[in-house]
Amino acid sequence: MTTSTPWLVIVAVLAVVLLLFLVMKTKLQAFIALLLVSFIVGLAVGMPPGEIIETIEAGMGGTLGFIAVIIGLGAMFGEMLRVSGGAERLALTLMDKFGEKNVPWALALTGFIISIPVFLDVALVILVPILYSLVQRTGKSLLYFGMPLLAGLAVTHSFIPPTPGPISVAALLGADLGWVILFGVIAGIPAVAIAGPIFGKYIAGKIQVGVPEYMLEQMKEMDYDRDLPSFRSVVAIITLPLVLILVNTSADLVLEDGSTLQVILTFIGHPFVALTMAALLTFYIFGIRRGYKKEEIQQITTKALEPAGIIILVTGAGGVFGEMLIQSGIGDVLADSMQNAQMPLMLFAFITATIVRIAQGSATVSMITAAGLVAPLLDTYNVSDPMLGLLVIAIASGATVVSHVNDSGFWLVNRYFGLTEKQTLQSWTVMETIIGVVGFTVVFIISFFV
Repeated sequence: MTTSTPWLVIVAVLAVVLLLFLVMKTKLQAFIALLLVSFIVGLAVGMPPGEIIETIEAGMGGTLGFIAVIIGLGAMFGEMLRVSGGAERLALTLMDKFGEKNVPWALALTGFIISIPVFLDVALVILVPILYSLVQRTGKSLLYFGMPLLAGLAVTHSFIPPTPGPISVAALLGADLGWVILFGVIAGIPAVAIAGPIFGKYIAGKIQVGVPEYMLEQMKEMDYDRDLPSFRSVVAIITLPLVLILVNTSADLVLEDGSTLQVILTFIGHPFVALTMAALLTFYIFGIRRGYKKEEIQQITTKALEPAGIIILVTGAGGVFGEMLIQSGIGDVLADSMQNAQMPLMLFAFITATIVRIAQGSATVSMITAAGLVAPLLDTYNVSDPMLGLLVIAIASGATVVSHVNDSGFWLVNRYFGLTEKQTLQSWTVMETIIGVVGFTVVFIISFFV
């Protein structure tokens, strides 16, 4: 199969344009849109039909062999923690420990930790009554408390596995999760601090907003007297898989290859094993020990797999798109173009994710599309394991900035905070952009030393 370079460039550009059109204008589900565009790319560059099918199988299978297990386990783990009241316990204890003057920092840390196992939108719904209570007690703007919590939730949601976004990008790029977690934390801490308590204090002084009248019913849903799990157990369970995965990465670096200790640590620190252990402990500690019947736990964990299913399929389709770009030769053309333009791979990853994010809104689709375009370039650039981890955060940063009216998160905050569209742009959109810019700046600087 020989195809001219100009035609490959045209196909690559039209593929992204078509993907955006299908998702934005026709509202076609991203899973179908990615598959359809992959078919069209294969046909457009003259690939035999049989080879197109084989490429789709390879792309889907190679991606889902890892991603399906991680996202499935993470979803069950997070849902059990949510049902048990772990999120409320974390927030209430941290606010008590930090003291009244430092509540915004406590909320930022709460969001940062709780969003590791619990989806951002779910975590906000769980914790928003606490924000309302603080507003009624202090008379401060809801943004004073809300921005720190949202910043913590958003940073972890975008930067730190096992949340779906970074997991999906890591799978598509073949990045080690230990490096992704490490760089996600390093980039995430300053991003949370600046976009959360610091920006929150500033914007609260500009926009005074109280508890929306139509949300006052939420105040009645928070039962502060109910029996919540212990703070230590919540923190221990959430951090366990992260620690094990980081130990796995460290063991490969500092221990003799093939030694007994290295083999053991590599096994228990593999994401499959680490998350399985965390999930089983969650079922027991937050389920069985708290009086849930086995049938109830089964129902809770089964329900948790419903939202995980679509994320798994979309990520798999992203793997197909990336594989099609590789097999079609478009990846080589992109690599040559970037080298001629002397554009750093990190910058290309960030800009690509940013453009898709602004155009169609979904952070997940932005991450997967950008990863699909970056993956074919990796062999040409001979990227190291640490650099792959940085690339994941660069893509996640680009997919975070400029959340506006085409993003569901924009409207979630708009409703729960009782803001106008202009106020949501001034607060939520700016906060998301700060997170993305700070996150990228940190990993871009680190990339010069890796």
